[in-house]
Amino acid sequence: MTSDAPIGVFDSGVGGISVIRQLRHDMPSERFLFFGDSANAPYGEKTPERVCELSFAIVERLRERGVKAVVIACNTATSAAAKQLREHYDMPIIGMEPALKVACDRGHGTPQRVIVAATPLTLHEHKFAALVDRFKAEHTIHAQPCPDLVTLLEHGRLGDHEAVMATLHGYFDRYDLDDIDSVVLGCTHFIFFRDYFRELLPDRIAIVDGNPGTSHHLREVLAERDALAHADVTGGVELSNSDTSMRMTTLARSLLDR
Repeated sequence: MTSDAPIGVFDSGVGGISVIRQLRHDMPSERFLFFGDSANAPYGEKTPERVCELSFAIVERLRERGVKAVVIACNTATSAAAKQLREHYDMPIIGMEPALKVACDRGHGTPQRVIVAATPLTLHEHKFAALVDRFKAEHTIHAQPCPDLVTLLEHGRLGDHEAVMATLHGYFDRYDLDDIDSVVLGCTHFIFFRDYFRELLPDRIAIVDGNPGTSHHLREVLAERDALAHADVTGGVELSNSDTSMRMTTLARSLLDR
């Protein structure tokens, strides 16, 4: 592993660009190779076996580009494939999980009432069940699948206010929001909808995501290996996608530059 090698980042689609934005902000000297698998999106409604197969193919593609680490910028792919990928590759594989600990810790010992918004597969995998088991004795945790948000983003409808708000109301009107402390955005696609969540939710409800923690963890792992890029180096981002249409290229670039 050399410090000037790039870092691979992948997602089921364009949602992982929200992670790239965080990484680029925190580590501006690093070079990032992002691969979005929009041709096979959404992962959240596939079998774990299929998601694992797709993830291995992407990581092998990134390995061939000489990356020094891989960030799985997808909670679903982390749940389905992170363990197997780490067993197979000797480079660091950084995964993601819904930031439930962050949400629960906000109470500083006071029980919290949390909604975790994620894909169906993330919420049904053992990894999420184990995460909930760590906190459910003291906190109230609601799991809310929101698959249509992924579809809206992948179809370039982030600016369709009416459709997005109708979708959110369909998912969240069932809750007494005055009885909720925080909402965890447990899918990297959802982070692009943060302003819509803020419009929907009372001001007292915190909106939490895992991108800052993932970025911090990556930096720690690279620092331990003396593999951080030198501070005087100019980094960059290379975007690619399994959907090679001009529409997807334009969408990905617009999300990166937001």
